[in-house]
Amino acid sequence: MDLFRSEPVAQPLAARLRPSNLDEYVGQEHLLARGKPLREALEQGALHSMIFWGPPGVGKTTLARLLAQFCDAHFETVSAVLAGVKEIRQAVEVAKQQAGQYGRRTILFVDEVHRFNKSQQDAFLPYVEDGTLIFIGATTENPSFELNNALLSRARVYVLKSLDEAALRKLVDRALSEERGLGKRNLRVGDEAFKMLMAAADGDGRRMLNFLENASDLAEDGGEIGVELLQSLLGDSRRRFDKGGEAFYDQISALHKSVRGSNPDGALYWYARMLDGGCDPLYIARRVVRMASEDIGNADPRALSLCLAAWDVQERLGSPEGELAVAQAITYIACAPKSNAVYMGFKAAMREAAEHGSLEVPLHLRNAPTKLMKQLGYGEEYRYAHDEPDAYAAGEDYFPEQLEPRQYYQPVPRGLELKIGEKLKHLAELDRASPRQRRKP
Repeated sequence: MDLFRSEPVAQPLAARLRPSNLDEYVGQEHLLARGKPLREALEQGALHSMIFWGPPGVGKTTLARLLAQFCDAHFETVSAVLAGVKEIRQAVEVAKQQAGQYGRRTILFVDEVHRFNKSQQDAFLPYVEDGTLIFIGATTENPSFELNNALLSRARVYVLKSLDEAALRKLVDRALSEERGLGKRNLRVGDEAFKMLMAAADGDGRRMLNFLENASDLAEDGGEIGVELLQSLLGDSRRRFDKGGEAFYDQISALHKSVRGSNPDGALYWYARMLDGGCDPLYIARRVVRMASEDIGNADPRALSLCLAAWDVQERLGSPEGELAVAQAITYIACAPKSNAVYMGFKAAMREAAEHGSLEVPLHLRNAPTKLMKQLGYGEEYRYAHDEPDAYAAGEDYFPEQLEPRQYYQPVPRGLELKIGEKLKHLAELDRASPRQRRKP
């Protein structure tokens, strides 16, 4: 017996089930169904450079290979994680040989293209421009942020979606029935077990097949992959949540917009989704404080205090007590009267401060703690509001000499700002009745 002889390692189930033609490809009907844009381009022979943007496990690499097969093009692939300009040049040389010797076009597939820096991305441009190769990049990140404009202008972006229930069901059925899959073992997956697999996969076909393969290793031939087996195998499988990536910002945006739209249920759902995906609750607590100032403001000043208290509870107690406090704050600000008056007023003031530069503070608004400052006129003619009728110096000017007074803060007619607006309107009437005092610096 040869002790050093080893059996060949079997391919993973996901690799064995890789489709051999476009008709076997699962999902992305919005691109590949008859009459859809990518299918139409292929059938017309209009192969072009493109970017596949979508979450993991939805078939970006597989689709690129199938396009090369469909169009009888040579297929070269590089990974942006491992490759550099050297590998790009090697692929270009192969493309030139294929064109010169065989008259074949070459598809260069770049996985995780967002990991290439600007100079590496620029290295493709001349060869995409002159037709030496057809570029297909795959990315899980938003191309408009991660890819340079020159490359984007030469490639069409196609958005690939997470696999839905029907697509995932089709994958499982094929895995259980086809000989290249698990067909020889006569395994079964019930409806409840399938729902567990689907929830754990979270739209990722490769993840689904990996879970199924792991479960099949623990099941007997001719048996059923049941709920108990999957519970022991899957444990606490986290949903897709790329901290700092596209899904992260999409979900915090959905939470913020639900609060702004006065929908506590939608806000709670996105909060739960982010926690379920592993987001740091303190990050959410900080963002909730921002929402209180940006979208509620002085319409209900209690909102800011409540959100700060929830943040403090999260820091002091952690989970799950802190998460419940943040949930309380989220529902409160979702139901609170809305005003972005402070937010808009602050932005307008910041714009003008940047636009007008370092305008001098008028002398009457300056403090005069020394004799010299008093001699120079600091604080002269300042009107102390508490000494005026109703503690308001009607007609006083608080802007630099070069700027006419303006109104940045415009309260909305909701919540406490309704009363604030009425007061400011009354003070404006007093100003109009009093001569405005403009002083020279």
